[in-house]
Amino acid sequence: MKYKQIDPLLFVKNRKKFTAAMRPNSVAVFNSNDIYPVSADSTLPFAQHRDIFYLSGIDQEESILVLFPDAPFEQLRELLFVRETNAQIAVWEGAKLTQAQAFEVSGIKTVYWLADFERVLKEIMAYADTMYINTNEHYRSAVETQTREDRFIKWWKETYPAHQVAKSNPILQQIRSIKEAEEIALIQHACDITEKGFRRVLSFVKPGVWEYEIEAELIHEFIRNRSKGFAYTPIIASGNNSNVLHYIENNQACLSGDLILLDTASEYANYSSDLTRTIPVNGRYSKRQRQVYDAVLRVKNEATKMLAPGTLWRNYHEEVGKIMTSELLGLGLLDRADLQNEDPAWPAYKKYFMHGTSHQLGLDTHDYGLLHLPMEANMVFTVEPGIYIPEEGFGIRLEDNVVIQPQGEPINLMKNIPILAEEIESLMNT
Repeated sequence: MKYKQIDPLLFVKNRKKFTAAMRPNSVAVFNSNDIYPVSADSTLPFAQHRDIFYLSGIDQEESILVLFPDAPFEQLRELLFVRETNAQIAVWEGAKLTQAQAFEVSGIKTVYWLADFERVLKEIMAYADTMYINTNEHYRSAVETQTREDRFIKWWKETYPAHQVAKSNPILQQIRSIKEAEEIALIQHACDITEKGFRRVLSFVKPGVWEYEIEAELIHEFIRNRSKGFAYTPIIASGNNSNVLHYIENNQACLSGDLILLDTASEYANYSSDLTRTIPVNGRYSKRQRQVYDAVLRVKNEATKMLAPGTLWRNYHEEVGKIMTSELLGLGLLDRADLQNEDPAWPAYKKYFMHGTSHQLGLDTHDYGLLHLPMEANMVFTVEPGIYIPEEGFGIRLEDNVVIQPQGEPINLMKNIPILAEEIESLMNT
């Protein structure tokens, strides 16, 4: 991995949180992701399943974590299974984790080769009553591909039909949503790399550059700072492309007088940052662009103040909608008649601001978190309002990443990334 090794005590703490919520005499199994094929002998770059990484720090394919806190023998309470390496694998693919290295990364003492998994699991299942299976229940999930986890669940149910079944995901949704100090530091590091990329872009952009050239500048800066690259598919949307919420073609020239909406951010050690800035191609906002820009910034600043322990996600978005409505009235995009005739299920402001303001952030860009529960300290959220005006040829979105505090306003992990229009103009014209 490019990133520096993480202190295994983080994963020890994470496992303790998970096992504390398990039923008596139960076992939980977590699988690595597959390496996905493209065609012929080509594959996509490996990306680890975030749950096994969260609980073990293992960032290697074909790995399995087993947790059995009530096992009658200590050596069966935490187990790792990793792919056995050999000289041929080392030559063709590079060396894989040894058993000693797997312990150093995870803090798990009992490490087997993967070939031993079914044999050891058979012994474990003779002692256990319940199996926690790890299904994907994220509210945004729309995955059709059968995963390694899915195949394991199918095999296990057929092999051990008499055992009870429980779900890992509800536990993970709660514990992963509240970040340890080490995790916040990793997200901050990802934000700091993102800052370097953004500042590089400010000195690079000028009329005539192409969106993909900006993408190239960013990936260069991210990788040279030990990131694997983008935390998510980058959005580099100039002109009217900025009104397409998930524009990812990044294949158009950037023209003088247009804006570029940059929704681009770095990952670090599998932790995501998530930045959006909107900058002028020629280094100067027009009067109208500046009016809308400042309105979006005011909404972002007011929304951020509301992220506090006890806040409900649904109520938060309703309040942000009221602030946005006021700004849209001031910009002349809405009038009183629009408000009188609005559909309560789709308020008038959604014509220009149709997405949510915040989502949780962490190992996943849209991270775990049960949205019906009140917010808590040490949750990390994005704040990303926008105003999109196709008829005027531009959209503006601004986004920062913040950590909810026990008291007071959240800490902004992106406070050092330029956001004021005057500062962006100054840096682009230096």
